[in-house]
Amino acid sequence: MKTRLTDLLNIRIPIIQGGMAWVSESTLAAAVSEAGGLGVIAAANAPAGWVREEIRRVRTLTDKPFGLNVMLMSPSVEDVAQLVCEERVPVVLTGAGNPAKYIPAWKESGTTVLSVLSSAALAVRLERAGVDGIVAEGCESGGHIGEVTTMCLVPQIVDAVKVPVVAAGGIADGRGMAAAFMLGAVGVQAGTVFLVAEECQVHENYKTMILKAGDRSTEVTGRSTHPVRCLKNKLTKIGSDMERQGASLEEMEQFFAGSLRCAAVEGDTEKGSFMSGQIAGLVKRRMPAREIIESMRTQAQELLRGGD
Repeated sequence: MKTRLTDLLNIRIPIIQGGMAWVSESTLAAAVSEAGGLGVIAAANAPAGWVREEIRRVRTLTDKPFGLNVMLMSPSVEDVAQLVCEERVPVVLTGAGNPAKYIPAWKESGTTVLSVLSSAALAVRLERAGVDGIVAEGCESGGHIGEVTTMCLVPQIVDAVKVPVVAAGGIADGRGMAAAFMLGAVGVQAGTVFLVAEECQVHENYKTMILKAGDRSTEVTGRSTHPVRCLKNKLTKIGSDMERQGASLEEMEQFFAGSLRCAAVEGDTEKGSFMSGQIAGLVKRRMPAREIIESMRTQAQELLRGGD
């Protein structure tokens, strides 16, 4: 399935596994890369030492290209940015900021740079800064979100930039993938569907909640501060109540501190923040990462060729 994205990243299938904090580690990333997509390790707020270990471990599991998601607001970002060069990471995907100051060094080390964003204006700005591609992420996605839907965001960014555009948010099967191509994207990024991959290391409770989810099972908390989409539970209810009552940003951040680890590692169904896209209701069974990718590719190709 050859596109501008497969050429850019030297992969076989134009699917990127989303960089999910406390979820996207070397085991899952290697499985996705081995299957022909781009597996991604999420640096998130982790110290550079952990990130380096994961990069080196993924190389023991696959010789295929992989990516590193770098959150630019992380307290470890300077160290992580440096180790990208030291470890010659094939692909970096940035989020939560402007990577302009790191791009020259990354490119000199041979790294391809993509930015995950939710604004056409920012896409234009980062194209000028030298990114090689854009991941246009709609508000249907899990975790931190913008305000524009994938259906509206992708074609506007495609029209605004010349670099390849990848669609993200609300994509879990070949139908979503085919739709993304029709909007002008050259590939997709998927996160929620990989939470139930057999190789995903998250707590079993996380996977069970995804598999039981319906079309209205997610909720956005922190709309007035930092919007985050999660599966509904006791945590999201209390958080939403706090926001309606006028809680400050500091109070909200203190309340949610550590809740993602609580979900992914401890599986606490009441206190954990189970980040998930709206597409969770479409995810109904566990599969190896390879089967997820192949089923998406096959269905998308059939639809794009005019099949039923």
